[in-house]
Amino acid sequence: MLATRGRQALEAQLTAAQQRIVELESELGRQALRDPLVGSALTLTAFRTQLDLEVKRSQRYRRPFSVAVLDLDDFATVNRTHGFATGDIVLAAVGQLLDETTRVHDVTCRVGSDEFALALPETDGEEAAQAAQRVLRALEEFEAGEVRGLSASIGVCELTEGQPPDRLLAAARQAATTASSRGGGRTVVWTAEQSAAEDPAGSGNADVATALAAALEERDRYTGEHSESVVDLTARVAEALALAPEEIEQVRVAALLHDIGKIGVPDEILHKPGPLDDREWEIMRQHPIIGERILRAMPGLGPIARVVRHEHERVDGGGYPDGLRGDEIPIGARIILACDAYHAMVSDRPYRKAMSHTEAMAELNANAGTQFDSRVVEALIGYLYGRRQSGLSTV
Repeated sequence: MLATRGRQALEAQLTAAQQRIVELESELGRQALRDPLVGSALTLTAFRTQLDLEVKRSQRYRRPFSVAVLDLDDFATVNRTHGFATGDIVLAAVGQLLDETTRVHDVTCRVGSDEFALALPETDGEEAAQAAQRVLRALEEFEAGEVRGLSASIGVCELTEGQPPDRLLAAARQAATTASSRGGGRTVVWTAEQSAAEDPAGSGNADVATALAAALEERDRYTGEHSESVVDLTARVAEALALAPEEIEQVRVAALLHDIGKIGVPDEILHKPGPLDDREWEIMRQHPIIGERILRAMPGLGPIARVVRHEHERVDGGGYPDGLRGDEIPIGARIILACDAYHAMVSDRPYRKAMSHTEAMAELNANAGTQFDSRVVEALIGYLYGRRQSGLSTV
């Protein structure tokens, strides 16, 4: 009897061990299909297998299918500034973000060091472009470690009849390259007729920015001219802070449009000759939010919209509309705030005379570290000092 029980116990242990071996083999198989750094993404080999299956299914049943390729803009700066360990954390977090912002049957893969691909079943090109825009908006609010806010260039291609999987993926990558060449932070849709035509949501952004600036000047000449005067100043400060060329361009466009939300402020407040009362100030403080809404309606201007929303935030957290502080505030917004304030101080207004350059410098220094970013103030003062030394105007 004891021998029988012992044999049964041993058999039970062997069965449990065999089951565990099967489970481990299954888990190892799943892990072999996953990117070792970005666990939520497939390996390239597994993705190509899945892509081949989806293309065949789509062509057999004549269902839409699209692929998107996402290339993180200027990711080398993240590694250079924060180190490769932080860069790896960011990549893993981006993979998680893609997993959270896409559907359960969409498939994600890391196809390069800072490049991801998405397989989007039952999705045409227009729907894929809309999904890409949602990803871009989510990246603007991205946070991982010391990194806040990312930009990406996304290429989209819808499967055409007879198109093999490798050509589909290559076309999406070509569109992503086109998006990057146009400044990044946008979606480009590839079409057979146009090779790599920018998605309507992201086309003509330079012309759009110029048209909006003209509309603002038509509504309020001082605000329009003031915005134009701030543009060059912000670009020079951005250069002094060693921002990447694409970031400098974003700052320049955001400076041109930073007051665009004033289009939505009533005339009696916008053109009031004296100081505003509390109720009027409350309305005026809505203009960054209005500006963001206007720019968000034009895909491809998402990074600009984010800067415009936050250009009245203070580094001590006392600004508006969201009370962000320090590095939570986009660097472009911090630059525009200081440059905007300087130009406003040295300009005549209906209710006060302009300050002198020296008085404005003193005001900037007095509020460095509370209202203004100290590094931005230092760069701004350095640039203005250089202009005065050269005998050039500082306004």
